[in-house]
Parts: sequence; C-alpha cells; structure tokens
Amino acid sequence: METCVFCKIANGEISSSKVYEDANFIAFLDIHPVSDGHLLIIPKQHIVWMQDADDETISGIFKLAKKLMRALKNGVGCDYVMISIVGKDVPHFHLHLIPRNFNDGQPQFPTKQYKNGEANEVVKKIIAAL
Repeated sequence: METCVFCKIANGEISSSKVYEDANFIAFLDIHPVSDGHLLIIPKQHIVWMQDADDETISGIFKLAKKLMRALKNGVGCDYVMISIVGKDVPHFHLHLIPRNFNDGQPQFPTKQYKNGEANEVVKKIIAAL
C-alpha cells in the first residue's frame, strides 16, 4: 500500500533501527518505546489485521517472535517479554515485543469481573461465531 508507513519501512523508503530481516518479515525498534528494546515485527506483505493473514504468515511471525524474545531477554537483560497485537494506530499487522521486568512499574492491562451469568452469555456469543 502506497501510504502505509510500515510498507515504506519494509521497502526501504523510510529508515528504521532494524534488528532482523528476511524475505517475509522485518523487525525494528519502536520509535515510541515502552522500554529499551521494544520491537515491532511486521510482515513485508501489507496485511491490515492479523485475522486476515494466511496461516503461513501467522506461524512464521510467531516463530520469529520466539527467536526475538530470547534475543531480547539475553540482550537487554529483561525478566520477560510482553507481546501485544493491536494494529489500531498503523493499519498493518504487527507484533509488539516489549521487554519487561517484574518490578518495572509499568501498568498492566485493566481488568473487570463478569457479573452473574454474564460470562456464560459471552461464551455463547463466541461459540456461535465459530
């Protein structure tokens, strides 16, 4: 896609702090990191949402994520690596790999509790959509 910033990075039109590249994927530092080493992994092919990607792309990106998570743990010395898939800000499927430490003070995901019977209704909706 001509206007997609991630496509421009993948095509070399915009520079990035690249840590990995192969024929299908590129990984680079996020320009607004949550922590040092915060990486983005993108498929070079323009895909807006993860659920629109083929199974080969999905398995490939997660195998690469595993490899890069190990590199992040060893390279930046974090306790674990959080993975996030949102895609809201840039309409190109991407994974965030965010190095974290157990007591880093970074916020966790907000949570809620289901009210009586609410969980069963949510389960029914998901199952119906399968």
